[in-house]
Amino acid sequence: MPEPPMILEKDQFKEIQDAISKTESLGNRVRELFRENSNEVLFTSGSRVHDISWEVEAAVEALDVFASRWTIEILATLYIAGERRFNELRRLLVGISSRTLSDKLTSLRESGFIDRIVVDGPPVKVTYNLTEHGARAGRLLSTLVAYMKLNNGSVIKGD
Repeated sequence: MPEPPMILEKDQFKEIQDAISKTESLGNRVRELFRENSNEVLFTSGSRVHDISWEVEAAVEALDVFASRWTIEILATLYIAGERRFNELRRLLVGISSRTLSDKLTSLRESGFIDRIVVDGPPVKVTYNLTEHGARAGRLLSTLVAYMKLNNGSVIKGD
């Protein structure tokens, strides 16, 4: 956990808590819509049961890009810090090797999350930033990140 924790004014802390609650509510509604529109399995007894196997498989596939080590860290860094050069990213991501960073940046570019921008020099300048798809994923994940920061004590409410 980063030290010291960030201290927010009561009204700012409450605003974050309210945004988390609203996101939870919206997430529940999304789940209801998926449940209402999913396939049902008809048993020989004539009863119908919600078939969640397709939904689980689709969710796992959708989240697969985030399962790889360093992916979340790279996306979070670009979301928080904005456009960065390779060595700036490497310095911000403590413990990542140059080879791993290069491989992950290529993978994220192929997945449509980041852009590689080359500006002719001299010297040639290469930077990386989030695409609209990557930025939107960052915005959608930011409420989860806020919840985790509150839950683990990285952000606390001031007096």
